[in-house]
Amino acid sequence: MNIKPLADRVVVKLIEAEEKTKTGIFLTASAQEKPQVAEVVAVGPGAHTDDGKLIPMDVKVGDKVITSKYSGTEVKVDGVEYTIVKQGDILAVVE
Repeated sequence: MNIKPLADRVVVKLIEAEEKTKTGIFLTASAQEKPQVAEVVAVGPGAHTDDGKLIPMDVKVGDKVITSKYSGTEVKVDGVEYTIVKQGDILAVVE
């Protein structure tokens, strides 16, 4: 099954948080922060202005992005967890 986002929505797959600190201490799942870096899996066509013009998307499939901490809607498809966010909830592209 594929997810095809509508309007200015983006489907992202969160990149797993580090399980170990820089000093080598392993963290339990409850001590790890929710990851904010994600990979773009699918992109909608873009939003429309009031006069019908299409506003193109700034991200593309394969981009690594930073999203707002608690944004989006989490969905599970074929056992894989994705988050659907509005393009406005994407704060930056990681290069």
